[in-house]
Amino acid sequence: MQLQARDNVPLLTAVFSVLALGAVFAAVGGVIPTQLIPRIDGLIAVIPELNVAISLTAIGTIIAGWRAIRRNAVDSHRNYMLASFGLFVAFLVFYLYRVSLEGPTAFPGPATIEQFVYFPILGVHILLAIICVPLLIYVILLAVTRPIEDIYTSRHRSVGQIAAVLWLISFSLGIVVYAMLYVVY
Repeated sequence: MQLQARDNVPLLTAVFSVLALGAVFAAVGGVIPTQLIPRIDGLIAVIPELNVAISLTAIGTIIAGWRAIRRNAVDSHRNYMLASFGLFVAFLVFYLYRVSLEGPTAFPGPATIEQFVYFPILGVHILLAIICVPLLIYVILLAVTRPIEDIYTSRHRSVGQIAAVLWLISFSLGIVVYAMLYVVY
């Protein structure tokens, strides 16, 4: 199976990306039947704060992973980046759970701030998150389908650098969105 996956990384990236993004758009679009999802109100109430904690932790693990690979600490890099991806998945699962049951959160502040500040920040955050999904899947598939020495001759580094920067910006903007929704207004 590993040889087949190794030879089909772009195809697998496309398939997994469509599935992941399809789940997001289905949840946001209200397509997922809510009667199939168990409702845990206590969990729903803390998901925004939980996702901020996850985002802050992910920012830390992404930076630590980046620093580890600069020191040529490949095992540490792998562990940090897998932890970052796990945090991203946890964030996404909690977000999808909440938005499936509650819908997107309305901006509670002034319309002018919403139109000229909140929506642009939210839009960039969402766009980067969408772009990150296939990039992250691609670099992870490259990493898990090749021996370490072969990764250096793949596009893992070049795509990974772009993915990490966009990922950091997306997580950071997500925290700004949280602050605008739940702290400032």
